[in-house]
Amino acid sequence: MNIKDLWLKYKETEDNYYKQELIKKYIHLVKIVAGRLYNYHGGNVDYDDLLGYGVFGLIDAIEKFDINRNLKFETYAQIRIRGTIIDNLRKLDWVPRSLRKKSREFEEAINKLENKLGRTATKEEIASELNVDKKEVENVLTEISTFNIISLEELLSIKGDSVLEKNTENTPDKAYLEKEMIYILKKSIDELPYKEKMVISLYYYNELTYKEIGKVLGLSESRISQIHSKAIILLKNKIKKVGI
Repeated sequence: MNIKDLWLKYKETEDNYYKQELIKKYIHLVKIVAGRLYNYHGGNVDYDDLLGYGVFGLIDAIEKFDINRNLKFETYAQIRIRGTIIDNLRKLDWVPRSLRKKSREFEEAINKLENKLGRTATKEEIASELNVDKKEVENVLTEISTFNIISLEELLSIKGDSVLEKNTENTPDKAYLEKEMIYILKKSIDELPYKEKMVISLYYYNELTYKEIGKVLGLSESRISQIHSKAIILLKNKIKKVGI
C-alpha cells in the first residue's frame, strides 16, 4: 500500500493498524530531530529519552494532520516532534538558575547596546557592557546556546503549540497570523549580520549540524555555537520589539 492510500485508510477508519504503519513510515523523522537536539543537550539528557519524547510528537502529528491541507507532512511532523521534545525538556527544568540568569543578562546587554548603537554589538562591546573579558563572553554564548533555542521556542509558543500551529482550522485569523509571523521572522533574519544569518539559514533551513556549518564557514564548532546563540538572542529581541 502506498503512502497516500495509507493516509486515506487511516483518516477514514482511524484504525490502529494504519496508525502503526504510518509511525513506521515516519519514525526516521524522530531520529533526525532527536539526533540534532542531542548534539546540544548530550550532557543533560539521554538520547533514548529524546527519542521517546519524539515518538509522542510523531503520534500527535499523525492524529492531528489534515490530509486535505496543502502542507507537507514531513514539515508539519518535525515541528510537532521538536515541540514535544522541547516541552518535555522544559518540564525537566534541567537548565541551572545561574545559566538562566546569564542568559537574561546577555539579552538585556545586547538589546541595550543594539538600541544605543543602532547596530549589532561586537563581543568586545558586550564584554565592556557586562564588565567581563571577551573570553567570558564567548564561553557564556556557548553555554546558553541550547537554552536560547528553547526560550525562543517558548516565545513563539502558546500552551506548548507553535504559534503557526495553534489553530487547526483554516480561518482568516489563522491565515493572517501565519502570514504576519512569517513576515516578522523573515524580516528579523534578513536584518541579522552576515555570519548570524548564515548560521540560522544553514541550521534551520539546510538542517546542517554545527560541525557541518563550521566546515562551510571555515569556523570551529564552538564558534558556530557562539554565533548561533547570539543570533537567537538578536531574533528574540527583534520579535519582542514588535509586541510578541
